[in-house]
Amino acid sequence: MFAVNCSAAPLRATAAMVGTGKDREREGKLREDRERKSTRVLVLGGTGRVGGSTAIALSRMSLDLSIIVGGRNREKGGMMKDKLGEKSEFVEIDISDASALEAALADVDLVVHAAGPFQQEGKCTVLEAAIRTKTAYVDVCDDTSYSQLAKSFCERAVEANVPAITTAGIYPGVSNVMAAELVRLARDEAQLEPERLRFYYYTAGSGGAGPTILATSFLLLGEDVIAYDKGQRIKLKPYSGVVNIDFGKGIRKKDVYLLNLPEVSSAHQVLGVPTVSARFGTAPFFWNWGMVAMTSLLPQEFLRDRNKVKQMVEMFDPLVRAVDRIAGERVSMRVDLECANGRHSIGVFSHKRLSIAVGTATAAFVLAVLEGSTKPGVWFPEEIEGITVEARETLLNRVAKDTINFVMNSPPWMVETEPKELGLGIYV
Repeated sequence: MFAVNCSAAPLRATAAMVGTGKDREREGKLREDRERKSTRVLVLGGTGRVGGSTAIALSRMSLDLSIIVGGRNREKGGMMKDKLGEKSEFVEIDISDASALEAALADVDLVVHAAGPFQQEGKCTVLEAAIRTKTAYVDVCDDTSYSQLAKSFCERAVEANVPAITTAGIYPGVSNVMAAELVRLARDEAQLEPERLRFYYYTAGSGGAGPTILATSFLLLGEDVIAYDKGQRIKLKPYSGVVNIDFGKGIRKKDVYLLNLPEVSSAHQVLGVPTVSARFGTAPFFWNWGMVAMTSLLPQEFLRDRNKVKQMVEMFDPLVRAVDRIAGERVSMRVDLECANGRHSIGVFSHKRLSIAVGTATAAFVLAVLEGSTKPGVWFPEEIEGITVEARETLLNRVAKDTINFVMNSPPWMVETEPKELGLGIYV
């Protein structure tokens, strides 16, 4: 069907992908159908914090969209519909019901899968349904195993002419695109070969993102951290290896810890950087201490059990919400790229409210797919078949709106609040 390479191998150039006559005929019919009616987007998990934020962002960023909120709570669905206005509707749906899922997807142009958590989920039910119904797909997966499983459906998506992007939230998601741009600029403009890529994340409290994010954090503590050191895949203890990172204005210095996040594997595979790792930290400081204690005191089997983690979330949720009211929900991402000659460039994204930023980020990926940036197949955000080089600028401009700090391809000293001086006015 399409001449594409679905394996997440290092890419240096874009190969032309030309469809068959039958594919072009189908694409023409889809365009005609969409011209006759407004584009319909189904947001699964749309009554939750991430899905709801995505639905609201889509309604504000594109007035022409019809948004269908998918969820299991009719009361919350009605409230979300009222927020979104007349070009919205609610559909009660359980994503474990394959027939109901396919019926819901049959009448939409794109589905957003925001019904997490994705950890310990062994099937890509929504993606498979999207491929069967020939529906474009975006998910906010933040789990390494799930993202790699999703990627394995690439050839099936190509055959069905379905464009799909996995891990398309804020981090992973926007952070992947930032990394891809840093790598591209180093190779194409500076003619340098990247050696080390590091992702650093900070979120105050739970980021106002609710119990799903809390469950995700606990489940990640049950996973060995996968990182890459000079091309070698290594395993490390979760929430270890603390470093103090300067996120710049509005955030300043924060402690961050190793965590198993999917962008490490995808960036290593796609961008071909030999050394890659990811770290995350939160506030107040005692949350970090609590996470360290959990990894030391609780067996991994306990932290990998979704039912036990659900019980823990129910126990901790009232306390977390209380602290959130004091801590706020600021979020920051810093992506560091070091090259062979010592060149060090970074990208920084900081926002006052994660609950808004995550919706804006996911909506930006949705619009990129709807605007034709994504080829048929299942892609990571850093792959040019998922988000073209030209579309990256548009996406980053969309997510940068209302940030308190957004910087790309800058030396660290221009961003950090306390840069290091070597002497004679020279900073690093």
